[in-house]
Amino acid sequence: MMKYNIMRVIIFSFLFGFSFISLMAENVQTGTGETDGYKLVWQDLFDGDELNETDNWSVEINGDGCGNREIQYYRKENISIGNEPVTGSRCLIITAKKENFLGSPATSGRLTTQGKMFFKHGKLEARIKLPHTADGLWPAFWMLGNTISNEGWPRCGEVDILEMGHSTGIRNNTQDRLFNGACHWGYYENGGYPNYAKATTNSYGMQDDFHLFTMIWNENVIQMFLDKDIYPDAKPYYEMNISANANPQDPGNYFHRPFFVIFNLAVGGNFPGIWDINGITALKDGEAKMYVDYVKLYQKGESHEEFTGVGVPPTFVNSPSHDQQIKVEILGRKINIKGEVERLTMFSVDGTTELDKCDSNIIEATHLQAGMYIIKVNMKDGTSFSRKIYLQ
Repeated sequence: MMKYNIMRVIIFSFLFGFSFISLMAENVQTGTGETDGYKLVWQDLFDGDELNETDNWSVEINGDGCGNREIQYYRKENISIGNEPVTGSRCLIITAKKENFLGSPATSGRLTTQGKMFFKHGKLEARIKLPHTADGLWPAFWMLGNTISNEGWPRCGEVDILEMGHSTGIRNNTQDRLFNGACHWGYYENGGYPNYAKATTNSYGMQDDFHLFTMIWNENVIQMFLDKDIYPDAKPYYEMNISANANPQDPGNYFHRPFFVIFNLAVGGNFPGIWDINGITALKDGEAKMYVDYVKLYQKGESHEEFTGVGVPPTFVNSPSHDQQIKVEILGRKINIKGEVERLTMFSVDGTTELDKCDSNIIEATHLQAGMYIIKVNMKDGTSFSRKIYLQ
């Protein structure tokens, strides 16, 4: 299918002067899309010239091993936006290098949406071209619970949507096909804590082209899928029930609260089981790159979902302060904003403007369907806020 699409675009480029690279990049940024009731809430297509650190990302800088005995130093200089050389797709690029820096024998990159975008329940997916992990690289697409700052790990919860480079793959010479999903939660008890990981040896290699990694997370289950855009009926490579909450260590007590997103490319550590730079064969030529074409979050607008961040235009959802929360009163389909309102706009989750009123603090929403909406309010005192609401 991909070969046919590429050939078709090449033919059009000759006949009509279209740009092959730009058309191809546009075509492949769809993913699974707005299917099964999901609507796009947030995305980063990495199509600009610089990483969006204002709204979406923070780049971590440290060389402490991240609790996994990793041997790289994470630097801002190893994070960039550029074109993947084969397809020309504009991407986030994380580069691992064999170089000495502040006592570490390698450098790489790690970035997170902590404090800028976090959510509870939804469909999260990213299109990634993985580096040749060979021996020693450990690329990951994962999430941590938003409570890590005050609860610590593993109480905050962790969801590993994609990890690659495990020592089992090295041992079996399946480095390009063995990958896994995992969840960690709870607290240490008798020397251990609850977790569940599942490794898969894929039928085809995963390090020569882009692949889509999708997580579906709802009130009952966490599921993960490979290339669901190409194989929509594929079974999940990872699945865990998260409904149980009767006991303190049950997963239902840890996976129904907001999480944030992380991408990183580790060098060495406990996962590959290599702690000597001379054993990192993947960096024998100096560097390796992980490309992320996009990351997208979808939700259904159901009451159990939560989202905080700068959403898809023109939706801007921020976590309101206590003062802002008490300004919004919802009585059935009537929404009352307490105070003097300059402008009040209401959006659906797909960004469609449903209402736009000036000098009015009341919305009559009787004509709208049930579901999630976002209201953006500009007050006459110069303040503004956004709020996610649910209409029953």
